[in-house]
Amino acid sequence: MDSFLQTHEATVRIVCFFSLFAAVALWEVLAPRRRLTASKSVRWLNNLGLVALNTVVIRVLFPMGTVGVTLFAMNQGWGLLNHWELPFWLATTLAIIVMDLVIWAQHVLFHFVPVLWRLHRVHHADPDYDLTTGARFHTIEIILSLLIKFGVILVLGPPITAVILFEVILNGMAIFNHANARLPLPLDRILRLFVVTPDMHRVHHSVENDELNSNFGFNLSCWDRLFGTYREQPHTGHLDMDIGICSYRTPEEVSWLPGLLILPFRANK
Repeated sequence: MDSFLQTHEATVRIVCFFSLFAAVALWEVLAPRRRLTASKSVRWLNNLGLVALNTVVIRVLFPMGTVGVTLFAMNQGWGLLNHWELPFWLATTLAIIVMDLVIWAQHVLFHFVPVLWRLHRVHHADPDYDLTTGARFHTIEIILSLLIKFGVILVLGPPITAVILFEVILNGMAIFNHANARLPLPLDRILRLFVVTPDMHRVHHSVENDELNSNFGFNLSCWDRLFGTYREQPHTGHLDMDIGICSYRTPEEVSWLPGLLILPFRANK
């Protein structure tokens, strides 16, 4: 499995991303949760333009990515899991869970450290909420997030399979739980016991601070319950809640790619 995923990592990630993107996009058309307030074509063009820019920058700066760091840690014998004799399935499962917890903690950090929030507000300033919001992050935030992953890999020493699966799951869940799509409420209640659903994460994109600082998870839903940051529903309901950041509302600031890139450097309002 390690050998196959290592050889075909890029293909696996691309196929999974575009397959899920197409499926969720269709879901949004067939069962939309909210009426969009801004131009979808403008948002999609610029949100996906930012994704393309980030992909190029990361490939140039870190051509080997997380897999290269994982191989380095393995060859050097670094990381806890490289010293523990665990069954492959257990080491892979533990690594995915630990990395998910780190991503949850990183998300909290980006909300409460002012200089990091400046970067992260590019994600939250989207005036609407759909699957492209899940991939809309400032380039500097993407770089910092990748460096954090590198650090976790060096300390943890996970199997290559775990790292690739985690990346695929993280990207897929970000698309899923940012979907502007309707789940039957009984199904939502069951799913959110285990994973983050669109209704659960949408609360996190509210303009209200108490809702904004809740439901930080991207994949496993247990972390917010465990650390007391879980909120079941928004105050005004999903159809009436306001999404985005109140002080940044003009299309030039929150919808167009040049505005997204300079948003972290704008004066606070």
